[in-house]
Amino acid sequence: MKKLFVLVAFIFLLQACDDGHLTLESFNFDSASVQNCTTNNLVFKIKSNELLLLNIPSNSFINEETPDGSPRIVPISSSNKIIYRIYSDNLSATGICSILPPASPIVKKEWNATGGTIEIISDKLFATDGITVTGYTHNIRLLNVNFSNSNNSFSFTEYIFGNYRTNL
Repeated sequence: MKKLFVLVAFIFLLQACDDGHLTLESFNFDSASVQNCTTNNLVFKIKSNELLLLNIPSNSFINEETPDGSPRIVPISSSNKIIYRIYSDNLSATGICSILPPASPIVKKEWNATGGTIEIISDKLFATDGITVTGYTHNIRLLNVNFSNSNNSFSFTEYIFGNYRTNL
């Protein structure tokens, strides 16, 4: 009886042990500002060692106001990507935008968006005179986006990415 109890207890302990995999259910980039690379189509947010990256064509950000209730919709696909990464150390925009990525920090974990849409609402930006248009603000929202990697997945019904500015 004693051996049976030890065996059952041992099996229970094996089932209760953490396998060490990172389980992620969300991220928060609310305090991070939207940045972009001038050499490619990357729009991103950095928070310490985390990166939320949009790799979508620059023509998704048309310098033209969107009509009320009619945002531009960009479906997530192989050419319209959203990637969430965790790096081994803090990041800089220079490292993200460089043609040859630096050797450090290295990507520790990566989740790719596998479905959903990117919604863009564009509004004019005016100079201090209130008349001259100087550029556009593109409000970006992620809708029904699913992120996954080989270990786990998570999703957002709605995530406010933020405002990306383009100049004329």
